[in-house]
Amino acid sequence: MIFKTLTLNIQNGQPWNEASPDCDEVDIERTVAFLREQDADVIFLQEVERGYDGGEQVEPPPNYARLKAAMVGYDSVFGYPLKNDLELPFGLGLAIFSKTKLRDVTRVDLPAADVEFEFDGRKRKPSSRLLLTAATVYNGRAVRLMNTHLQAYFMIGASSADHSGQRDAVEAELRDAAEPTVLAGDFNCLAEERVVEQFEATGFRAVQNTEITWRRMPYVLDHIFYNGSLRLERQDVIPTLASDHHAVRAEFSFV
Repeated sequence: MIFKTLTLNIQNGQPWNEASPDCDEVDIERTVAFLREQDADVIFLQEVERGYDGGEQVEPPPNYARLKAAMVGYDSVFGYPLKNDLELPFGLGLAIFSKTKLRDVTRVDLPAADVEFEFDGRKRKPSSRLLLTAATVYNGRAVRLMNTHLQAYFMIGASSADHSGQRDAVEAELRDAAEPTVLAGDFNCLAEERVVEQFEATGFRAVQNTEITWRRMPYVLDHIFYNGSLRLERQDVIPTLASDHHAVRAEFSFV
C-alpha cells in the first residue's frame, strides 16, 4: 500500500504575488483548492495563522477553522507555539490533516534561543517553536506523523548551528521513534547549517535536498524525512502560487 504525504508552509493564507510579495491579501480558498488537487493522504501545514505584534493568538484560529470546514474527509489537529510578547508579524501555527483518524496527539515546545535582534525599530527575541505529532493507522500499520516549523536564524543574522536547541529537541524525538515515522515541515536551515545530515544520523532520510522550495531566496527550507520502516516510492517539489513556498510531496510504502 502506498500513502501520499504533502508539506506546505501556507504563509498564513497569503498567495504569492511577484509584483508585491509582501502584500497582506489572504486567500484561503486558493490554498484549499491546491491542497484538494493534490489529494494527499496526509498533509502537513506550517504558518497556518498570522502572528501579531504583542503575541496575540486568535482563538478559535480562523484560517484553520476555514481549512477544517473545507477539507471534507480529513481528520485534523492544530497547535499554536508558546506565546511571545515580542512576536514578529509573520505566520505561525501548525496543522496536520489526515484521511485516516488521528490519535495520541502530542506537542513538544521547542526552546527559543537567547539572542536579540532588531525588527521594525524594536528589539526582539526569537519565539519558541512547536513540534506537533499524531499517530494514525494505514492499512493496519501504525504511523507516527510529525510536523514542525523552526526559527529562521539566517534572517536575524544568526545560525541554527550555533543555536541548535530547537533542532536538537526534534532530533531527540526522532531517536525515540519506534514505528514508521514521517517528519515534515519548514526547517528554515541553510545547507551549511547541516540539519539534514543531523537527522540522517538518527536514521531519517530527506526525500530530497537539492530542489529549491522558497520563492524569496534560492534555499531548500522545506523537507519530508522518513525512517527505515518506510520506502520512498516517489517525490516531487510542486510550485504553487498559493504561498511563497513550494509544496513537497512524497509517496511511501511499508518495508
